Amino acid sequence: MQILLEIIVCFFAGMGAGLGTGFAGMSAAAVISPMLITFLGMPAYQAVGIALASDVLASAVSAYTYGKNKNLDIKNGVVMMVMVLIFTMVGSYISSLVPNTTMGNFSVFMTLLLGIKFIVKPVMTTKESMEAVSKKKRIIQSVICGCMIGFICGFVGAGGGMMMLLILTSVLGYELKTAVGTSVFIMAFTAFTGAMSHFAIGGAPDVAVLGLCVVFTLLWARIAARFANNASAATLNRATGVVLTVLGSVIVAVNYLF
Repeated sequence: MQILLEIIVCFFAGMGAGLGTGFAGMSAAAVISPMLITFLGMPAYQAVGIALASDVLASAVSAYTYGKNKNLDIKNGVVMMVMVLIFTMVGSYISSLVPNTTMGNFSVFMTLLLGIKFIVKPVMTTKESMEAVSKKKRIIQSVICGCMIGFICGFVGAGGGMMMLLILTSVLGYELKTAVGTSVFIMAFTAFTGAMSHFAIGGAPDVAVLGLCVVFTLLWARIAARFANNASAATLNRATGVVLTVLGSVIVAVNYLF
């Protein structure tokens, strides 16, 4: 009975995380962690480690799919990734010095709010307008935004993928597909770093649950990424908005109703 429960929970957690990753560059931790904690009674630290490990392959495969379709900005993505990694550690350290972080609950609602945003105000930036920005300005923007994203994620403890998507589309003016492709590219490295640190500190995870989550997340991320790269901008905005709104509602329900 316990094995069946694990398979069912991991399937739906992986499906939600994979769709969120493939469509919107969302971190699997936002979906998988609360479901493993709530329905399987798993310790939070171990659940986050499994979620981050599930994120690695899913994000890497999604990034490959977006890159193959020329929807990935590797040069600026690497710059941003380095700053995100550095300032995540800075944010985490400062967070450890603060008794209570009032921003914690914001990350729970972030997915839902961003989903509604894509439905109400879709991102219709074109690649031409995105590429019109000078290379020097784009690198400076990537450094500054990477610092902001990393610090906020380290301080709050969540929201990396969503924060990146919001910054890339709203601040840097990225076209949606390129924003998602660049986001999952960065997330593959940040998730790997996070997963390794969690397993090093917290010990080996539940291998069965880890395997199930990795496989299901990878499967659905691949499906979502392929659909997203073949969809029009309007369709992708609607699909992304609906997926994030549904996932956001589930995350809020799991955190506050169960």
